[in-house]
Amino acid sequence: MRTRIASTVLAAALTPLALTLSTPAAHAVPAAAPYDFNGDGRTDLAIGAPGATVAGQAKAGAVSVVYGSSTGPKSSTRTLLTQNTAGMPGTAEADDAFGSALASADLNTDGYAELLVGTPGEDGSDSNDGTVTIVWGSPSGLSGARTLFSFFSTDYDRYGQTIAAGDFDNDGAPDVAVGSTGPTTLSLVAGPITKTGAHNGGSGTGKDMWSTSYGITHLSSGNVTGDGHPRVIMHGRSAGTDDAVTTLADMEISNYTDWLQNLPAGYVSAVADIDRDGYADIAVGNDRETSADPAGALGGKVTVVYGGPDGRDTTRVPLVLTQDTAGVPGAAEKGDRFGSGVSLGDINGDGYADLAIGTAGENSSAGAVTVLYGSASGPTTKGATSYTQNTAGVPGASEAGDRFGERVTLTDHTGDHRADLSVSAPGENAGDGAVWSLRATATGPTTSGSTSFGPSTTGISTAGTPGYGTALNS
Repeated sequence: MRTRIASTVLAAALTPLALTLSTPAAHAVPAAAPYDFNGDGRTDLAIGAPGATVAGQAKAGAVSVVYGSSTGPKSSTRTLLTQNTAGMPGTAEADDAFGSALASADLNTDGYAELLVGTPGEDGSDSNDGTVTIVWGSPSGLSGARTLFSFFSTDYDRYGQTIAAGDFDNDGAPDVAVGSTGPTTLSLVAGPITKTGAHNGGSGTGKDMWSTSYGITHLSSGNVTGDGHPRVIMHGRSAGTDDAVTTLADMEISNYTDWLQNLPAGYVSAVADIDRDGYADIAVGNDRETSADPAGALGGKVTVVYGGPDGRDTTRVPLVLTQDTAGVPGAAEKGDRFGSGVSLGDINGDGYADLAIGTAGENSSAGAVTVLYGSASGPTTKGATSYTQNTAGVPGASEAGDRFGERVTLTDHTGDHRADLSVSAPGENAGDGAVWSLRATATGPTTSGSTSFGPSTTGISTAGTPGYGTALNS
């Protein structure tokens, strides 16, 4: 059953068409955490290389999955995925860009998380239709796949340029939200989603506020209102410009009133409870200069918006962070790109989500990462630290163009209930790309025992510019 949501003004009431849903099956086991593909209680690391050459096809794209261990991501235990992998739908073709976007959830609630991979360059009924592939978790890791349902292929292109997963319609089954370009910029594929079952309906929306040529460029989600029902943060560009637009969306099908709330404009975001008040907060990264985007800042900025029972807590002033903020390492300089990547996770195990911020343009785009810690009053600059490839113990050396910090992720790879810091530099080695992982401790990330690896270590060709780490666990 096709469902289309159409809207023309911000926060307007919307009217859905018919929707087919089914009751989710009873959960036999607890659902796995996102990115725990083998159900061992350790988060695995998925790394997208959309520029990878596969079987001679330039920019066909590939994804490496490195499994967690007691010492962090272990590159010797890994899975390589391309569209030529046995059991994967489709065929690797030039410019498919498989691995441009990644997301994860235990879609079939069997105790093993699934991996969703966006392939926005895939040709279908026309060029660059795009597709999303579901790769199934199992006790031995990822195995087997199917294509995510696509309801509106004539109304969008680049389906899968961004993805998020969670129970967005609040019916007890995980759903998938997919960004695209064209008249339909956001699609919701309703759960439950199983290996062989029929689809359970879906919806799509396009708003005049969005540039249809850019579409929805980034998605994140979390329990902003504290009710257990995740909301979605959507990023795009303003119609008629390339300025950022960011909104908070409630995608529950029965509620279209106040469906969107404006957020500070940016290009990436992360969601978690920084101040431990039961409401997830939103960190929005805008790495552009004001000359390129009126909402930007010299050297870039990150804005923290506090969550509350109605979504954005309008009683609290958002916290704006730059490299000129007292206590933040460094100084705001043109082109630093502070906020190129953001992630939230509890590094030191104190119950407050901490904030990792990528600064991919720092020092002629060598790059850097800054870590700020959570507290009862929000992020604090007390004890803030910065890491580069020149930091003692971090493998490699800072070089112009590496873009260390283009993407960052905080997640527990070791199973010790602390979030480890993983960082990508897609420009490393003239565009080969690489990923670093620093283990978490009670005092923050440690460079002792930190690891780094690139595409060749995990089976990806270095022909062309694979851009390893263009996408990381979201």
